Parts: sequence; C-alpha cells; structure tokens
Amino acid sequence: MHQASWKALLQKDLEYYAHGWLRIAGVDEVGRGCLAGPVFAAAVVLPKEADLPGVNDSKKLTPAKREFLAPQIMEQAIAWSVASLSSDEIDRINIHQASLRAMEKAVVTLKSQPEYLLIDGRHPLLVGCPQESLVHGDARSRVIAAASILAKVSRDQWMREIAKQYPQYGFERHKGYGTLQHREAIRNYGLTPIHRKTFNVS
Repeated sequence: MHQASWKALLQKDLEYYAHGWLRIAGVDEVGRGCLAGPVFAAAVVLPKEADLPGVNDSKKLTPAKREFLAPQIMEQAIAWSVASLSSDEIDRINIHQASLRAMEKAVVTLKSQPEYLLIDGRHPLLVGCPQESLVHGDARSRVIAAASILAKVSRDQWMREIAKQYPQYGFERHKGYGTLQHREAIRNYGLTPIHRKTFNVS
C-alpha cells in the first residue's frame, strides 16, 4: 500500500480524534457469504500514533500479508477482541442478525471499552456507545481495516483447523465459501455439522 493511500485510510479516523475521541474502535465481520463455519467479528482500538502502514481492507491483502500484519495490530492496539457465532446460531437467527451479534460480542469483550465505534456496513450495534456505520468502511478507516484483518485471520485459522476433521471438503482452501470444489464435496459427502443448513448449499 502506497504511503498516500495509507494516509487517506487514516484520514477518516483523524476526523474523530480531532473531536476529542481518544479510544476509537473499528468493528468488522467476515464470513457472511460462506456455506460453512462461523461468522467472525473483531473490534480494535488503536492509538492515534499507531504505525501500521500496511493495513488495508483485508480483501485487498494477500493471506501472507494479513498473517504478517495481524500480530502487529494486536501488539500496537490499546485493546482488541475477536468473537464468533456458530453455524447453528446463524441458522437459528439468520446471518444478518448473527453478524451483528458477533460484532456486538467483540465490542463488549474489549478489555478497554471504546469511546466511539466505527462500524463496517449500514447497521448500528446494540451497545451503549456512540457510533457511526460506514459503508465500505474497511476501505475508508484504518481502525475498521485493522478489525477486518483480525477477523479474517482468525476465521481462516479456524477453518484450517476444522479442515483436519473433514479433509475431503478442502476447507483449508476455500474457507467455507461456495466454490465449485466445495459444492462438489457437498454433493459427494453430504453436509457436516459446521454447514449452515438454512443456506443454499446444493
């Protein structure tokens, strides 16, 4: 990521620091569109002076770059938290509600509670904190981008571990998304306990 782009990503956060908010948490989730596995969310509170020039929307980074940045984010963060809701919970309350609940869970489990939230998406969270929802926030805010990286790395690690229990499905490669390989495995072997039964998994 070029320095100019990094400064642009930080610019949104600087608007809130300028209003006197010192502990701003970015919040994001990953795994909404998957056919299998939990939805993960992360909340990250970064100090204004954090030096993380490689941070960007996790979708724009390679897996290796995300794995490289995640420990740096955790080391420099004032606080960070990762939370998830299982496929069973997703089936019970639907993926939209599960995504919101996972983000709320990540926020309330932060060791240092934020003064303000910047949330990726359109919907507010039911937590007692001033907040703003930003469409494409992971490409507009440094703290949201940092949260997107932690959520993505955490979920990918979970999928690699569960792949050991179900090696024929290739979860370590597609991470539960509906690729041709994944759909073919479902046709051949059926559904696992981590598949979302309310999704079109055929």
